[in-house]
Amino acid sequence: MPRPLLLVLACVPGLTVALVLVLCANGVERAAAGPASTVAGARHGLVAHTAARPHIVPRSVWAKGAGEANTAARTPPAPRYDDRVLVVFVHHTDSPNGYDCSDAPRIIRYLAAGQMGARDWDDIGYNFLVDRCGTIYEGRAGGVDRPVTGAHTQGFNHRTTGIAALGTFTAGVPVPRAMTDAIAALAAWKLGLAGIDPRATVRLTSSNSLSRYAAGTAAELPALAGHNEGYMTTCPGAALRARLPEIRERAARLQGRT
Repeated sequence: MPRPLLLVLACVPGLTVALVLVLCANGVERAAAGPASTVAGARHGLVAHTAARPHIVPRSVWAKGAGEANTAARTPPAPRYDDRVLVVFVHHTDSPNGYDCSDAPRIIRYLAAGQMGARDWDDIGYNFLVDRCGTIYEGRAGGVDRPVTGAHTQGFNHRTTGIAALGTFTAGVPVPRAMTDAIAALAAWKLGLAGIDPRATVRLTSSNSLSRYAAGTAAELPALAGHNEGYMTTCPGAALRARLPEIRERAARLQGRT
């Protein structure tokens, strides 16, 4: 047999292996491309329904003198996290309304001191607080862009975020437009991170029988809910509760939904 032909035949196994490797590589790429494309498509869908992160004042602006100084003798536990935020609960703080917005940090310190002092909580319970001028403050520590487990409603602290409106908003009390706009912007951003429509209904399981639902009960809750939806309370007050439908609609528009 001519030497050139022997050389070609000798190379056939190598060529075959190389061809198999190429085919396998292409197969792997395609196999990976399927899920990746699906993920990319899902991400694309999420991007289409996310909202810009509003400006959030960090807790360092108010926290010194509330928990950090007054509880220096104990080491607070590390923040706890859920996998995502599916529901936003709206609260009011049941505190006076006639404050200067420059006093908001002092008011938040007072609220935090009450929760961390008299109630012996490890941190302020609300994830965020909003003043009547529409300024948003970081509440509970752990990172505003992360799904921090709060302490704002019995039974439904997991997979939720608590937004507290500074003031008391019982029936007949005006709710500032700047405040509701800020709540809508914050809710649109937080819910958008999980692709949740603020107008949707979400199923969560109660972890505590002190809530409206016995522990272990699956409850259908608005994605943007008043505190009263999960707990037997008048919070966030009749006036603010009446504004929730328009807050939901505004939050949905901020996500680019129609």
